Amino acid sequence: QVQLVESGGGLVQAGGSLTLSCAASGRTSSNNYMGWFRQAPGKEREFVAGMYWSGASTSYADSVKGRFTISRDSAKYTVNLQMNSLKPEDTAVYYCAAGPVRATIFSRYTNWGQGTQVTVSP
Repeated sequence: QVQLVESGGGLVQAGGSLTLSCAASGRTSSNNYMGWFRQAPGKEREFVAGMYWSGASTSYADSVKGRFTISRDSAKYTVNLQMNSLKPEDTAVYYCAAGPVRATIFSRYTNWGQGTQVTVSP
């Protein structure tokens, strides 16, 4: 089992930046695909970005390409999401997840963090 804990959420003005971190513990593996998802009120959970724990095969939702960057810190066992040029529509609870394969569908992920709120004011 992989345990995931997100941090770094908060309130920011439009155009600002935030960095989310996902601390992983337990049975982490380079074969794990680490994903960031988000869920706004009344909306379905959607894929934001992902990468293998090894650092390979990064992927992004079209809505965040060029603004968000996923990366890992192997020494700290964290997967980070750098978010720049934030927009009000980026407001959501952001979740970190781990799964066995590269996927953009949340049901393919087996382990989830508790989520962290990101609010972008106009």
